[in-house]
Amino acid sequence: MLDNAYDEMFAAPGELRSHYQVLMEQFSSLPRAEVERRKQAADLSFLNQGITFTVYGRDEGTEKIFPYDLLPRMITAAEWAVVERGLTQRITALNLFLKDIYNEGRILSDGVVPREIVYSCKQFRRHMIGLQVPRNVYISVTGTDLIRLENGEFVVLEDNLRVPSGVSYMLTNRRVMKRIFPVMFRRYNVRPIEQYTQLLLSTLRSLAPEGRPEPNIVLLTPGVFNSAYYEHAYLARQMGIELVEGRDLTTHDNVVYMRTTSGLRRVDVIYRRVDDDFIDPMSFRPDSMLGVAGLFNAYRAGNVTLTNAFGTGVADDKAMYAYVPDIIRYYLSEEPVLKNVETYLCARDSERSHVLANLDKMVVKAVGESGGYGMLIGPQSTKEQREEFARKIQADPRNYIAQPTITFSRAPCLFGEGFEPRHVDLRPYVLYGDKVRIVPGGLTRVALKKGSLVVNSSQGGGSKDTWVLSQ
Repeated sequence: MLDNAYDEMFAAPGELRSHYQVLMEQFSSLPRAEVERRKQAADLSFLNQGITFTVYGRDEGTEKIFPYDLLPRMITAAEWAVVERGLTQRITALNLFLKDIYNEGRILSDGVVPREIVYSCKQFRRHMIGLQVPRNVYISVTGTDLIRLENGEFVVLEDNLRVPSGVSYMLTNRRVMKRIFPVMFRRYNVRPIEQYTQLLLSTLRSLAPEGRPEPNIVLLTPGVFNSAYYEHAYLARQMGIELVEGRDLTTHDNVVYMRTTSGLRRVDVIYRRVDDDFIDPMSFRPDSMLGVAGLFNAYRAGNVTLTNAFGTGVADDKAMYAYVPDIIRYYLSEEPVLKNVETYLCARDSERSHVLANLDKMVVKAVGESGGYGMLIGPQSTKEQREEFARKIQADPRNYIAQPTITFSRAPCLFGEGFEPRHVDLRPYVLYGDKVRIVPGGLTRVALKKGSLVVNSSQGGGSKDTWVLSQ
């Protein structure tokens, strides 16, 4: 036992949850050498496909083979039904919120969300005010991070609405698992996820500008030095669309074109994996070499669709997260299906005082950071680290939020001669075009270091396949 976290496999010490019964029987019957052989086969598969990620700040080199655990994480049909309903509700409300703040601003006038929280957000784009986006869809691709509380209830840890990553690992995990454990996979009747790339393509196609029935769709990548470049290439290949960099595109008369060996070809939809700041040197950062000059003007003219839309980062600002339950109630007149983790805004005097007095018990996060960076995990921190964060909070309160240290649920992982529990979270992927589509499952991220709560691959975490059961 690590702590009082929810255990994905055991209802009580020695008491397996019923849906894990077959899995444990199967694994227990395999000789140790056979388990090791299959583990090596999985590692070799990842190596041959070049599935790597970047760990920043390590002296021994940055490119790593993605760590993968052979034991799948299982979610029952009933549990998934709640998750699916909650994610659909959440993306619908956040989309309405973005449309509102960039147009009428009703939620701001009604005082449900403070204007200063929105307008002080670094991701708020004044360029987007009054601009009509295709089908009024601002967020087409979302990766929402969920954790389980001690009672087994799923709650939202954070929303990723700008350029969420990791879906290629979800798809590759499944492909490897089916090849290495085909019999067990069939016995469990696991719901499929392989359709994700075709659903993504269908979503992108549905957002094409008017009058473009056969749209040319491309995926825009920052290039080979980006930590998620493998994913960009993988998704483009699976969808059968071109993978392009900024230098492959040009604009003329507010229309975007792709350079090809047979001349210029019009581009209608861009699935971008480049942040707002770097995507158009004429409208955003003038020193960017990654984007396309004039792209925003083409977008504003309605001649090209970019997804996700510019300025969506305001809705996944970690300070805005605290208001999402109120946002859901305001636009949908419903109670949130998936709750938030209790959150303190350091911009509020009383909440900041509470956070500063309890830094040893809190997780503190910079509102605009991701990937596990800009964080303080209080119980695992030193006195010096807490003092440093206290100074940062006092210098820029708006930039920090804090949450009680919540222990993620734990799942068994294969280590050496047996199984050991490790903390996990879950990132399902939500698509929103002409309708909401969610593949059953997601990326289960694993904190491979014993006792750690940091699951991000960039911080040394790994992953495992997520099985949503059909019944």
